[in-house]
Amino acid sequence: MIGIYLSGTGNTKYCITKLVKLIDASADVVPLEDESVIDKIKRNGTIILGYPTQFSNAPYMVRDFIKTNASLWKGRKMICVATMGAFSGDGAGCAARLLKKYGAEILSGVHIKMPDSVCDSKLLKRQMEENKKIIEKADRKIYEAAKRIKQGDYPKEGLTIFSHIAGLFGQRLWFYKKTAGYTDQLKINEDCTGCGMCAEICPMKNIIMEKGKPHPGDQCTMCYRCICNCPKQAITLLGSKVIEQYKFENYINLTKM
Repeated sequence: MIGIYLSGTGNTKYCITKLVKLIDASADVVPLEDESVIDKIKRNGTIILGYPTQFSNAPYMVRDFIKTNASLWKGRKMICVATMGAFSGDGAGCAARLLKKYGAEILSGVHIKMPDSVCDSKLLKRQMEENKKIIEKADRKIYEAAKRIKQGDYPKEGLTIFSHIAGLFGQRLWFYKKTAGYTDQLKINEDCTGCGMCAEICPMKNIIMEKGKPHPGDQCTMCYRCICNCPKQAITLLGSKVIEQYKFENYINLTKM
């Protein structure tokens, strides 16, 4: 077994790491951008894939990774885990359907609500105590999911036709253009000091440093990693101003899992 994930602000990394280790303490957990991820997938028959939902869809980087490596999935057993700030519908099903197309066996789907990480929008912002309660509830759900999976009683969240309809009509159809591909809408303002952190941590290598300044390309997967970590709050995507930089480690130290 191996856990693989896309995580911008730490939510999905936390959930996948905890779930995988509860099922198999010896199993490896690696991000999708890790250079070794392909080789590690090839050496494992069961894969737990995690990602945040975006407008009731899997991030384009995740879908692109699945398509680009189509030959990897035949015969592999997949558990799809979708994290979300509010509504998902068929978040886990979005990747599951694509994986099934390439020959994977879909064992399970798990949806986990986590604190909102969209830094440049006021929509789902909550106080720290409320976010802590959300994480506590997520912890309980992860424990329960791990227990069921170990017993062979696989959760099927996001995998049913009813979930598909809910995700499709709840958000995905209305925001289709936002998730149809990578975006070129990342913005870096004059507050930037050219520290280069954004270029270093971007999972898509979409930000290039030129003459001491970062320049975003057209391959942004909307993970919000650069926006949450910019020391000058100089980067935005969906909004025009950073409201609150969200980092999971502000709530729980991952080393204490």
